[in-house]
Amino acid sequence: MISTLSITDLRLARGERNLFSALSFTTASGEAVALTGANGAGKTSLLRAIAGFIRPEAGTIVFRETDDEPIEADLARAHQVHLLGHLDGLKGQQTAREELMFQSQWLGHSHHGIEEAIDTLGLKPLLDLEVRKLSAGQRRRLALARLIGSPRALWLLDEPLSPLDARWREAVGTMMARHLAGGGLILAAVHDPLPMPTRSLDLGTGR
Repeated sequence: MISTLSITDLRLARGERNLFSALSFTTASGEAVALTGANGAGKTSLLRAIAGFIRPEAGTIVFRETDDEPIEADLARAHQVHLLGHLDGLKGQQTAREELMFQSQWLGHSHHGIEEAIDTLGLKPLLDLEVRKLSAGQRRRLALARLIGSPRALWLLDEPLSPLDARWREAVGTMMARHLAGGGLILAAVHDPLPMPTRSLDLGTGR
């Protein structure tokens, strides 16, 4: 299980433009880091680089286990990392139940986890509805359900609370706090503060 994520001298670029360079930080199990900064500062790109979808121009991304041994990056990403993007990544013609089962099974589900996700995020009344008929907030709750349905150590979240109302923001905050209490890690790109204690990492103003 991932216990530590270490970033050293990381440089990311978009086309000919550097997003940031010489970025270094470490986060450990039980900690949430809020990535802040202006639009274009590289928050989403950092999450995607950690998840393995963007190749850094320079620097290293290292995942470590509880005994401080490095984990092979592809293995860690395949089995211990969740990336939840700003877009929900759901198929509109599928029912909420079909999407939840597909996402959870594809990522390595547990039956108990799926039932917990349904209860935690109030999905039971939505399960037989097509995703295209759900509101934006309902779709976000359905997308977040994979975090519980398929337990993984490191959550990489891009604006996870948008477009949730106050009730569900509080519920997701409780869900995140429970994940941290179990030894998980969270990195979240945010504009609005998360409803829980976090460490802030400001990526700047963008260019």
